[in-house]
Amino acid sequence: MKELSVDTQPDPYPARLDIDYPDELDRVTTFFRLLGALPILAVMILLSAYAGATVTVVDEAGKTLSKASESGGGIAAGLAAATALMILFRQKYPRWWFDFSREFARFGMRIGAYLALLTDRYPSTDEEQSVHLDIDYPDVKQDLNRWLPLVKWLLAIPHYIVLIVLAIGAVFAVILAWFAILFTGRYPKGLFDYVVGVARWGLRVQAYAFLLVTDTYPAFSLQ
Repeated sequence: MKELSVDTQPDPYPARLDIDYPDELDRVTTFFRLLGALPILAVMILLSAYAGATVTVVDEAGKTLSKASESGGGIAAGLAAATALMILFRQKYPRWWFDFSREFARFGMRIGAYLALLTDRYPSTDEEQSVHLDIDYPDVKQDLNRWLPLVKWLLAIPHYIVLIVLAIGAVFAVILAWFAILFTGRYPKGLFDYVVGVARWGLRVQAYAFLLVTDTYPAFSLQ
């Protein structure tokens, strides 16, 4: 009788990140990386910053459910607040909100990878390049508790604390990698995996507490 095999592998987390390891990196662009990144950072700042904006949530009939004024915090914060209200009141996650948030996260991650010397490719506003970030669109009524968006940011506090420590380590790792690239043209694989791991961990927390695409608590892991 043929034995039945059982797949014991856990389901992948709804937010995933992978960055291609470069065989060789350019020493000149690495040396001037901060200066070279200024134009794309200006684009990100213009996309992110706003003042005196108002977030309004309406139902399908056009009735206003909630309205909140924002004096700052960026477009990501405004979308997070609006999404939380929509999940709470309507149990809906508008697909275009999700698509924008995912593409915005991808754009930000490409910039982060470039600044962290993980790639020489100048960040594109729309092409994937060597940074592969994917987030699953949730079935709100089946996958999400309508009340959890009110407390997810609070539940994620242990992750914030750990990520602050890890981020400090990542800064030192990038500095060491900068010197290594200048002398060898290569990013030490151990440092590369660590920096990508910190970014991967941060993405999971972002997906849970701010993008609100999952109720599965993020793992304390660099993998």
